[in-house]
Order: sequence, then structure tokens, then C-alpha cells
Amino acid sequence: MTVAERRHLVLTGFMGTGKSEVGAAVARELGRPFLDMDTVIEERAGCTIPQIFEQRGEEAFRRIETDLCRQLAKSSGQVIATGGGALIDPDNRAIMMANATVICLDAHAERILERIGNDPGRPMLWGDSREERLASLLDARRPAYGQIPWHIETSSLSIQQVVERVIRLYRSGPTAISVKTPTGRYPILQRPGAIKDLGSQLRALGIFGKVAVVSDENVWPHYGQSVLDSLEECGFAAAHMVLPAGEQHKNLATIERLYDHFIASELDRSGVVVAVGGGVITDMVGFAASTYMRGVPLVPVPTTLLSMVDASVGGKVAVDHPRGKNLIGAFVTPLCVLIDPHTLHTLPEVEHRSGLAEIIKAGIIADPELFASLEPDAPPQTMRCLIARALDVKVAVVEQDPYEHGRRAVLNLGHTFAHAFEVLANYALHHGLAVSVGMVAATYLAEDLGICTEETRGRIIATLQHHRLPTSHPGPTPEAVYAAMSTDKKRRGQSLRFILPRAIGDVVIERDIPREAVLRALERTT
Repeated sequence: MTVAERRHLVLTGFMGTGKSEVGAAVARELGRPFLDMDTVIEERAGCTIPQIFEQRGEEAFRRIETDLCRQLAKSSGQVIATGGGALIDPDNRAIMMANATVICLDAHAERILERIGNDPGRPMLWGDSREERLASLLDARRPAYGQIPWHIETSSLSIQQVVERVIRLYRSGPTAISVKTPTGRYPILQRPGAIKDLGSQLRALGIFGKVAVVSDENVWPHYGQSVLDSLEECGFAAAHMVLPAGEQHKNLATIERLYDHFIASELDRSGVVVAVGGGVITDMVGFAASTYMRGVPLVPVPTTLLSMVDASVGGKVAVDHPRGKNLIGAFVTPLCVLIDPHTLHTLPEVEHRSGLAEIIKAGIIADPELFASLEPDAPPQTMRCLIARALDVKVAVVEQDPYEHGRRAVLNLGHTFAHAFEVLANYALHHGLAVSVGMVAATYLAEDLGICTEETRGRIIATLQHHRLPTSHPGPTPEAVYAAMSTDKKRRGQSLRFILPRAIGDVVIERDIPREAVLRALERTT
């Protein structure tokens, strides 16, 4: 049995969403044992669940549920259907999620009422007004259900369609990373085909208002229809806008167009902005969302390697100014980040290389094993593995320093040089390629100052070259590049801030470096 097969597949969610029927069918198709928690509890108690509630009370029932969750955590490989309230308790949820892929089935209140009818075996709905009690209970449980990463909206689906989606989701090996912020947490959800889950995920996050989707002319033809289909299936009124592609459009003029789109879409704080695209779209749309109506919810759906491992994570959003990159920006906490590695299949080769530069950067900063896996003689790694390792580095850093007061600056390895290269190229140079050359310049500077060894410099350059990344940028003079650094947002007072490698997996922040030393490093790269 593989590692994936040893994990339970747990279906949870509100009553009437189909957990038991779907779970039994999924188990048959996967050839796995099926366990319905409510059935097991009734067998052990020797009476029905309504009788347990009536004779012993809800508290006793919940204790039995918790004991069963703990027991199931010691086993493996089963398909399990929970009761509707079993994973509301955070301890139960943590126990099950530690050894299972947990999928929450959702449905609208009207559809739930239609499915359960007047079934008297629903003790949580006992009372005068069944409809009111259901709506109240659904609202009360929604935040807990929202803590479960993966959701399938079942309202408009047949049982067989839900079964197929559950199996497809489970087999895709979904992963979730929880990012701690000063105000809470948000998830980074990664799985192939995740774009088709967008509508379900928005519902799970408590979004019931208008959806404004923004993408660009390169990405939308590939994924736009899937996005709209997913939203429509879940009952969302979505309005989309397709922008010109390219960094040269990442400016305040485009932001004004976005505001017009939001207003025309009747977007308010009950809705959400969905950014589907690369780093430019993520940055630009995120900035517009953070400033429209003093902030509306944001969900980035990164479609490039660079945006998956960098731009979409950490909450920094910005637009460019003619005198500097990302000079006008903000910090924003997204509702979630939805990563679909399938989008990399349509990625142009230059965009793929740009993203690899950021992954290599993550290895240099804090993950020697990640870097080693990318060196010339290393066996090839799966892209999902590389993305996960790079995300681990970035998440660890931004959790320590969410607003870039100290440690987070290390993520700017190579960027002081790179942003100057981009400004001088009028933003026609791909960001990841500029970062590659910037890291080389930073490494030459570190070697010149005695911070890193010749061996470290050699490993970095050889790895970048192995992945066909540039290690020089002929054209601008060292003096021109140095002058372009003067408006970089990493400047502090009259001094520039440089992130320099000390060893693979270890970088330092340096200021007050002599101009002559910086120019010498630039002479070796320009």
C-alpha cells in the first residue's frame, strides 16, 4: 500500500450533503473499506442517534464521536463518512486531518431541506421551526467547515458526479499549507485541477456576494471558461475583465480601469476579487482589491511558476512607477491561494525559467537540500515537490516578519540589482531573469567582501546556467545600474540594502557597502 493509499479518505459536511451515500460508492470504486461513523456509534450504543440524544444528551454523543475519531486515527486506508458535527470540534478535526485527506461536502440550505424532508432522525433540527433551526445551525457551523481545505459543492450534482469529483480530488494528492498572519491564518491549497474547484472553495470561505475575476490576454483563453463554469455551477454572479499582458501595464492607469470594473460589477465587501494569472496580475489586482472600498476579499489563482512560489504568497501587492518597481503598494491578507499545477502545462519556456530562478533563490536563502536538488548532477525532481519546498521557505520567513521589518528582507536576494535592471529595460525584462542576474551580482559582491567563498559563488552560477538562466546582463553600464538603484524601495535613508549569500542556505543583510564594491560586482555581470 502506497503512502497515499494509507491515508484515510474522510467525507464530512452538513447533514443532507450526501456523505454516507457518496462515501459508500467511493469505497466500492477504490476497493477500500467503508465506515459510517454514525452507524458505528449506533451499533456500539445499542440504540439510534435520536435515542442517544434523548436519553443521554448531545454532550454524551459528542464524547462518543471524539473517542471514535481517536480510534480511527490509529488505523489507515478507509473511506469514512462522519456525522455532520463530528469535525466541528477543532481537536477532532486536527486528529482526522493528521492522517487523512478530508473533503467537505457542501449544499445550499434549500437543497438540504429538499433532501432530508421531514426525517425525524435529525435531532439537531428538533424544535418548532425546522427551516430556521437548519439555517441557524448551518451558519454556526460554516466557520468550522471553512477550516477544512477541500470542498465540493453538491447542490447541483448527482451522486455519481460527486463520487467522481471526490475520487479525482483524492487521487490528485492535494496539499494545504496554513499561513499564520497577524490577524489569523489563510490556506495555500495546491492540487492539479484546482481551478475547477474555485466556486466550491469560495462558498466554503463564506463568500456569497459578487465575484470580480481579473486575468490577462495570455492566461484567459486557456483557463477563463473553467473559471466561469466553476463559479456558475456554485451560483455565483461573476464578471470578468481581461487585461493586456506584461509588466509595462502594471501601473496606476490600469488600477483605475480595475476600479471601474469593480464598480460596474457592483462589487462590495460581501464579494471577492479573483486574480487569475502570473505575478503581474497577482500584484496589480491585489493592490486594486486592497484599496477598493478600503479593501475587499482577494483570492489569487497563480498560473505561473514564479507567482506560485513568490508573488501570490505573503500578501505584498504593488504597482510600478516610472522611477521604480513596486514603489506603490500595500500588504493584504488573501482569503486563500489556489494553486493548480496543471496551469504550468501552457507556460511559455521563458516563464518557466523565471520561476525556477525564484525556486533556486529559496534554496540559497534557507534550504540547502532544495538547492542541491537543482544542481547540475542532481536527479530531476517533480515540479510539485519543488513548489512545496520553495513555499515552505517563503511561508516560514513571512510568518516571522509579515510586514518586512527585518527577516523578510532576505527574500529580496538579488532584487536590489534586479529591480534596477528592470527599470532600465522599461520593464521588458522578465522578473525572474532579472533576479537570476541579480543573484549573480550579489554573489560576486559577497565574494569580493569576503562574505562567501569562491566555491559558493561557483555553485550558484553553475546551477543558474544549468537551468538556462542568465548570469550576465550586457547593455547598461555599472554606473547606470547603480543610479537606478537610488529609488529602490529597499533603500534605507542614504544607504542601499543588499542580501548577500554567506553559504548555501545562509544569507545576510548588509548596508553601507562602498559604491566601488558594488560597481565591481556590476562590472562582472553587465
